[in-house]
Amino acid sequence: MIPRIYIPGDSGALALGAEKVAKAIASELAERGIEAKIVRNGSRGAYFLEPMVEVATANGRVAYGPVKPSDVKSLFDSGFLTGGHHKRWLGAPDKIPFLAKQTRLTFARCGVTDPLSLESYKKYGGLNGLTNALGLTPAAIVAEVTESGLRGRGGAGFPTGIKWKTVLDTSGDRKYIVCNADEGDSGTFADRMIMEGDPFVLIEGMTIAGIATGATKGFVYVRSEYPHAVAVMNKAVEIARKAGVLGASVLGSAYAFDMEIRVGAGAYVCGEETALLDSLEGKRGMVRAKPPLPAHKGLFGKPTVINNVISLASVPVIMDKGAAFYKDFGMGRSRGTIPIQIAGNVKHAGLFEAAFGMTLGEIVDEIGGGTATGRPVKAVQVGGPLGAYFPRALFDTPFDYEAFAAKDGLIGHAGIVVFDDTADMLKQARFAMEFCAIESCGKCTPCRIGSTRGVETIDRIAAGIEPEKNLALVTDLCNTMKFGSLCALGGFTPYPVMSSITHFPDDFKPAPVRVAAE
Repeated sequence: MIPRIYIPGDSGALALGAEKVAKAIASELAERGIEAKIVRNGSRGAYFLEPMVEVATANGRVAYGPVKPSDVKSLFDSGFLTGGHHKRWLGAPDKIPFLAKQTRLTFARCGVTDPLSLESYKKYGGLNGLTNALGLTPAAIVAEVTESGLRGRGGAGFPTGIKWKTVLDTSGDRKYIVCNADEGDSGTFADRMIMEGDPFVLIEGMTIAGIATGATKGFVYVRSEYPHAVAVMNKAVEIARKAGVLGASVLGSAYAFDMEIRVGAGAYVCGEETALLDSLEGKRGMVRAKPPLPAHKGLFGKPTVINNVISLASVPVIMDKGAAFYKDFGMGRSRGTIPIQIAGNVKHAGLFEAAFGMTLGEIVDEIGGGTATGRPVKAVQVGGPLGAYFPRALFDTPFDYEAFAAKDGLIGHAGIVVFDDTADMLKQARFAMEFCAIESCGKCTPCRIGSTRGVETIDRIAAGIEPEKNLALVTDLCNTMKFGSLCALGGFTPYPVMSSITHFPDDFKPAPVRVAAE
């Protein structure tokens, strides 16, 4: 039996040196005259262990990491092709604590399969959901997704089934499925991991959505900063089309569905669904006023489902295992699992998929292992650059849409960024306003002007100029932006700003006082 060596080829692993390790292993195999197959799988998401190399042995897969090119020779000398012990030895991947504690539904195949092998995908349950869906009516598929409790994983948390039912019930000579893969939030990489590590699950999810709503065409809108994801998705679409998963007759059925990959120009605001539609249509990405809703009048004026990558990638497991199975995970109105992306100043950075309900403290301290610097955690920003900063006092907050909203926070795309006690929260608040000013599409005044005035006002506070008066002005600006902006960019910018002011007031005191406090 020819040994199989798995070396991640996803962007995160490549950034950490996976390509050099792959070349070193290929070179060592050639030098030793050993025949082996190198599979470039996706990452399992434990990025603090990447590049993580795995070998298929008679007793299952054995992992080693983080592997450096300089480790390769000694790995072979230690008999790693048969799971031999080495200083980089990690044992069975699913027994590694970071991975063993997870509940992997959406990411079950990520890091396990060959991303561009449809046979590998099917071997691990791929296409079961689509096959089941083809045996149901569109209304029954929508009912199953609705019953599962799946909500938008892109940030808004809107019930997926309701969105699908609206498009199903809306008449149109053509309907579309649009996948929002414009993953622009800081500390987020779940969409990229799926596209690079298990692209067929996204294709399957979009195809099911098409059958359920009467849509025959799909588009994946990917950010331009994701060239590897674009390349993998394009290849996967070609493979799926040749295999009859996409095309005029999906898996030999009466349903037609095909899709294309489109690349954005790098605007954060195009993560907002209506700005994304304008960009897809070849226009400048500008937020549209609602109504009409995209479900009624979306892409090219036709009824359109717009869902995030993770929302669509979660559909196959629902259609495979059933709504009751998926709904059994989670808490309250937050059902199923959520891929939590742990980043920033943290010891164990990576993707952790778990049922809703873990507390923020568990995620940061137990799963993340605290800060990489070893200093105390000062703040955690949840939900990207527009998310609130939570202090340790709020670490008992469960990961749940409503629980976070009750504390003036948001889960968003479930990215969390950890900061230690050296972080200056006044600077973080300023960054939020500056980010909004740079990324604003300019259509509405509260966002366009409010964010610019916000930067100026925070700069005055930093300079010690009438701090109380200017803090009151920032609060007033945030109130105007929150309730007057056309979309979430201006509407959510107040979250990081006000949470910084509320939870870290000492950072907004005049410089002499702050120095004395230190």
